[in-house]
Amino acid sequence: MRIDHQLVEQWIEPNSRVLDLGCGDGTLLEHLQKHLGVTGYGLEIDEYKINQAIAKGLNIIEQNLNDGSARFADNSFDTVVMARALQAVKAPDQLLIDMLRVAKEGIVTFPNFAYWQNRMYLGIKGMMPISDTLPHEWYNTPNIHLCTFKDFEQLCDKNNIRILDTVAISDKPNPKLPPVLLNHMVKRIPNLLADVAVYHIAKY
Repeated sequence: MRIDHQLVEQWIEPNSRVLDLGCGDGTLLEHLQKHLGVTGYGLEIDEYKINQAIAKGLNIIEQNLNDGSARFADNSFDTVVMARALQAVKAPDQLLIDMLRVAKEGIVTFPNFAYWQNRMYLGIKGMMPISDTLPHEWYNTPNIHLCTFKDFEQLCDKNNIRILDTVAISDKPNPKLPPVLLNHMVKRIPNLLADVAVYHIAKY
């Protein structure tokens, strides 16, 4: 399971209600149901992934995230999760507000565009970066609103969204550096050294 999915688990209460936006094949939701006894739904647009998730016995709704979550009443869930999908929606700010309408808390993860390797790719090659977290070419990418730690925090501030916790992670840590040293460095300069951002948010 992806490292950001592992971090999501620590912020979700056992037996709580969870909505997973852009749930993919349901890997995270299935894990949460098995290990934390959560109930809830996943939203996904990819038909193949929907079928995979349904085969796992999950409750999946076929829906584009750009349509928001109007089908759900206020405070229908305890937590809404959106893992690596924020950058692919048309109006990230509105979706964040809607997340916190239907749930008490939200968990958002996204690729950090300010990661040093992305900067090097742009600076040296003069081309849009391609990596494990950003695997598409510029002309076929679903990512239309790439952002950084600082961008996201500014957006939260503008929309009166409280940041409960933040974790900066590296999908592919440098094997030459001791894990303790690497973790310390990433925490000190997340906008430069972390390729994935993980935020736990709530309403004020």
